[in-house]
Amino acid sequence: MSLRATLLPLTQLIALLMLAGGQPAAAGEAPPGQSRLFAATGTVQVAFTPGDPVDEILIGVIGQARQQVLVKAFSFTHKRIARALVDAHQRGVRVEVLADERQDRQLDGSVLTDLVRNGIPVWLDAKRASAHNKVMIIDAGTPAAVLVTGSYNFTYSAQRRNAENVLVMRGNVALAGAFVDNWQRLRASARPYRAHAVP
Repeated sequence: MSLRATLLPLTQLIALLMLAGGQPAAAGEAPPGQSRLFAATGTVQVAFTPGDPVDEILIGVIGQARQQVLVKAFSFTHKRIARALVDAHQRGVRVEVLADERQDRQLDGSVLTDLVRNGIPVWLDAKRASAHNKVMIIDAGTPAAVLVTGSYNFTYSAQRRNAENVLVMRGNVALAGAFVDNWQRLRASARPYRAHAVP
């Protein structure tokens, strides 16, 4: 299968970000309430729907995980992506999901119950008006660290009907670490999924 996804040097991405202005602190460091700037390293893969097989890209990234997959999801109905997470969990990878509580209640076909049923810890963020992140952090803290982010929800609509984007950033350990820090901060105020409601 031919992929139209494109690899871009991180230097181009950082250059665009710097056009926004402001003087960055040292790489990865910033006073509270300010953004952080990271050195360009690794590669960036970009893909778009409609057209690009983003779901296959994500399933492949999860399939390469060896230690950890942390997920932040807004809408999550894509059963094959969920199956890839379950497969990773079953081969010994630490998998955890932080999701939007309202979307889970409102969406037909949410896969969160299936994830919990298969032993994956799921946390619900009800503290914010919307837990709108779409992020996967794979093997953070290792040279194989991968960060996935973009507008792409983990849904069939995102793949088949919507105009969406995804960035897959490989080899930037510091950047992946910043997303882990954010995941942990949001997780600290989340509550466990309604495990008692899962048969």
